[in-house]
Amino acid sequence: MKMPSKMPRLKGFRFPREIIAYAVWVYHRFALSTADVEYLLAERDVTVSRETIWQWVNRFGGHFANCIRRDRPAPDDKWHLDEVVSPTNGRKRWLWRAVDANGDTPDILVQPRRSAKAARRFLKRLISQFGEPRVVITDKLQSYFKPIRDLAPGADHRAHKGLNNRIEGSHRPTRKREKLMGRFKSPKQAQRFLAAHDQINTVFRPRRHQLSTVSYRRHARTDAFGLWDGYIAEMNV
Repeated sequence: MKMPSKMPRLKGFRFPREIIAYAVWVYHRFALSTADVEYLLAERDVTVSRETIWQWVNRFGGHFANCIRRDRPAPDDKWHLDEVVSPTNGRKRWLWRAVDANGDTPDILVQPRRSAKAARRFLKRLISQFGEPRVVITDKLQSYFKPIRDLAPGADHRAHKGLNNRIEGSHRPTRKREKLMGRFKSPKQAQRFLAAHDQINTVFRPRRHQLSTVSYRRHARTDAFGLWDGYIAEMNV
């Protein structure tokens, strides 16, 4: 990965910001463990513990996610909503996720229930950020019906499990990370990690099947690295 050089060092950190940002990037982009990232850095003559890498991921993952949210276009007004069980610390929790028609993730929310109250909280959070949707697609969970009718009365609500394949596929990276991390330890950890993970993957996982090789290499990938370099320059403590 091409990194910018001669950037000011972060106050209180022994390693340059480029090294810290590289660790955060590979951890999220390639579904690696902190031990894997430790080995990648060691190959580059950077000796750092996996505990330190985990601290970097926690501390700066949110920074990159916030920058991406700030700069990305507004999501499409056709939303897919779904919820999936995500056990944390031995207790059942539910990960509520929204995906727009382009496959991007506007928001996620980890909640203890799969109820109408939880659906209302999530939908209200989405509408406060992005306005009312034109179309909402869900499965046949009854908890969605009244909140959507109350909060987005003008939306076309389509409740059909077969129409929601787009968001069903978006849960796969989460399952992969859960397996790698041995489950999330708390709802706060899951919310913090997945909020950053989904946003970073939005930038570095374009819909490649829709792009020619030239478009992918010269534009999509180059633009993604250019954005990332700009976000590195904005890092602060």
